[in-house]
Amino acid sequence: MLDTGLRILIVASEVAPFAKTGGLADVAGSLPKALAVQGNDVRVVLPRYRSVGECSTVADFPVQVGDRKETCIVRSSRIEAKSPQGPREVPVYFVDNYHYFDRERLYGYVDDAERFAFFNLAVVSLCEAVGFRPDVVHVNDWQTGFIPLLLRIRGRHVASWKETASVFTVHNLQYQGRFPKDTLRLFGLGDEYFTPGGVEFYGDVSFMKAGLLFADVISTVSETYAREIQTPEFGEGLDGVLRKRGGDLYGIVNGINYHEYDPASDPRVFKTYDSKDLSGKFENKLALQRELGLTLSHEPLVGMVSRLVDQKGLDILLEAMPDILSRPLQFVLLGTGDERYEEAFRRVAQSHPGKVSVTIGFNGILAQRIYAGSDIFLMPSRFEPCGLGQLIAMRYGSIPVARKTGGIADTVSDFDDSTGTGTGFLFERYSSGDLVAAIDRALEKYTDRETWMQIVRQAMESDFSWNKSAALYTELYLEALARRGRIERPA
Repeated sequence: MLDTGLRILIVASEVAPFAKTGGLADVAGSLPKALAVQGNDVRVVLPRYRSVGECSTVADFPVQVGDRKETCIVRSSRIEAKSPQGPREVPVYFVDNYHYFDRERLYGYVDDAERFAFFNLAVVSLCEAVGFRPDVVHVNDWQTGFIPLLLRIRGRHVASWKETASVFTVHNLQYQGRFPKDTLRLFGLGDEYFTPGGVEFYGDVSFMKAGLLFADVISTVSETYAREIQTPEFGEGLDGVLRKRGGDLYGIVNGINYHEYDPASDPRVFKTYDSKDLSGKFENKLALQRELGLTLSHEPLVGMVSRLVDQKGLDILLEAMPDILSRPLQFVLLGTGDERYEEAFRRVAQSHPGKVSVTIGFNGILAQRIYAGSDIFLMPSRFEPCGLGQLIAMRYGSIPVARKTGGIADTVSDFDDSTGTGTGFLFERYSSGDLVAAIDRALEKYTDRETWMQIVRQAMESDFSWNKSAALYTELYLEALARRGRIERPA
């Protein structure tokens, strides 16, 4: 076994608070802090997008991308981890290249293959440039998918890299990084990799498939999702690859940052509160109703903070809306995404003034106020690899009504009348009728104030901090090192 903490490099295309489009950024910004507090030497790498603020320059070096050389400028900053022993700093490195990353958005460009090929190629050289040789390189989602293969290739020529283990985490299998065959030349790789047993995927090159094939260990963000993606229904065409590597595939539920998401100290909410004194939660509800122009009411307030995309179950939600809005409740939505969903929910709000509020866009302060002010939190997802919304909602005492899939199934326990246990109301079949039935179950319990307060406290006192998840990731890193022959396999 290793006598000291691990040297861990976490690589992601977005990391909070520097760049964010979704939950990946939250994970990549929070997990390193928890790992550092546990005594590991953790560093983080991401591209330097235009949105990233000032940071110092550390090094620069050339990167061969296809038939030309591009310059990588390494810049640095840090994130601070709080611990009982005092703050610890986690170094953050940025791969900077004005041609590739000085743009408005993070993704969605015609040259994304080349942009992230450059990023993948730069990471190993960056470690050498800053003098950090990791025990484990932990890469995340398709944007980093070729790094495990590049590490293996580097290990053939540099002995010290041969022992470096790689972990590839799938946050959402739906986004795969598929590009034309000639993408391989950007990495200097030949046609021997363009096979069904290699990175070829229905005539394209798949960054995601590269990560799944060449990482020592694969993880995804819940145990249920790890099982689901090995089936044709959820496997996005890669279920065969995932079944083949089933013995190397693990599920670890994401945590949330309990310092940032704390109703007892959150400066973004109207009134702080905790599970022992819930009076502040009702004050948040009234303040949210005033802010959004809803009728001041004791009726249950149903909240939803979500990307407006197919994955989130919006088709069955819209189908169920007439039934839902016939109930004695109010509905609040914050989100942005597909234009057809944005327009559909705008129309719902226009037809139900005082009862429905829809805000299109992203507003971090309003999101926290919805978590704090809502009684019920809606997540009718078609699939949900992990989901952070239900974790934050429970932390703030907003009870999930959600479909039992992926990480939701692993984190929300269905309320049981006979035992009084449970933290939410789940439904299994993907249908508007089952969604309405789950809402009705929640509304019934809401009228029993003693039982409802019991459910709220049980939800708020659940532990989904990063400490638990980070300990499991450490076990995963040790397993990956065992695959490299660095240590004996852990028990």
